[in-house]
Amino acid sequence: MKHFVKLMSCLTASLLCTSAFAQTAAPSALQIRSWAAGCANCHGTNGVAEPGHVSLAGQNADLMLKNLLDFKEGRRPATLMHQLAKGYSDAELKAIATYFAAQKN
Repeated sequence: MKHFVKLMSCLTASLLCTSAFAQTAAPSALQIRSWAAGCANCHGTNGVAEPGHVSLAGQNADLMLKNLLDFKEGRRPATLMHQLAKGYSDAELKAIATYFAAQKN
């Protein structure tokens, strides 16, 4: 029984390390595009918005990231964006901003 407990402890530690590594690995292009697709309702497909909404395609990535972080931290008022931005890590927001900056407007 003692060996079983020791084995289970080692396996649990191994899984935790693997999980932590997976979370720090760079997201795939498909994952980033998937996150960005959640923005389409307001900002249009690939960030090209309909009139009356803000287009994100081709915009400056650093400025977009700053705005997203300001929404997330409550430094910029919003109706929805402050709640949406809180659902992403800073690294995920950076990846999303970079994605939209690379899109043609």
